[in-house]
Amino acid sequence: SGLSWEPRSRAVEQVHLRCTEGSLEWMYPARALRVVLEPNLASVQHTTVCIKPASDFQGASIYVERAGQLHLVVSEAEGARHHHVSCFSAHTPQRVALFLQASPQRDISRRTASFQYELLSNQGAAGPDIKKMALVEAMCRPCDNVELLMAICSSDFVVKGSIRNVSHDSENHMSQVDVSVHKVYRQKNRIFQQEEGSGEWRGPIRTLLQCKVKKGGGDFLFTGNEHFGEAWLGCAPRFKDFMLVYQAARERGANPCEF
Repeated sequence: SGLSWEPRSRAVEQVHLRCTEGSLEWMYPARALRVVLEPNLASVQHTTVCIKPASDFQGASIYVERAGQLHLVVSEAEGARHHHVSCFSAHTPQRVALFLQASPQRDISRRTASFQYELLSNQGAAGPDIKKMALVEAMCRPCDNVELLMAICSSDFVVKGSIRNVSHDSENHMSQVDVSVHKVYRQKNRIFQQEEGSGEWRGPIRTLLQCKVKKGGGDFLFTGNEHFGEAWLGCAPRFKDFMLVYQAARERGANPCEF
């Protein structure tokens, strides 16, 4: 909280975050805050940083430091209005410095500048917004057998289900697939939940608008990864097709993990 700082001090508060993803909440922003992202995974080359301001983001603007210069990533006006994801390349993968500059305030009313962040290691993710970030997961082509077998081992979520509905958001270039879930094999967080009234398991999965996802009948195996608490579609074969691929691989001893 900015209220805890010495009134006359002009020092910039420093925060060091060691995780590859997380969140920061700065209440009553005052003066400036320098946030250094230093993941402990020294062996992993994180090449892209993505930031998602909270829907009530206000009181500060976010900059990224590059070669001693500050470059605006999220302005206060933009953060409060859009809360879209902003992504940018990290020039020094092991250490990324963000600079939060508090906006001048006439009163002491409560403002909170909070955001989530993720460090991505995929080269294809570098870009200005979530459309580029989503390309890490959302492949607008069927996965080949090798990709499919790896997807069930490494994805944040693996569920069997059918498509209830598909809605499109042309402004944000995204589609949402509402899934009726018959079985949850794995999920990182509770995106797929059981409804109290019906007892049915449901959950939303996002993908790119350009993938042109349509509602289809039958059961699918949905896999993918989570970004900022949302499920993004990876491989999604028909379940019967997946089982043929998996059984054949298992007979050859070529399945990378047990399903």
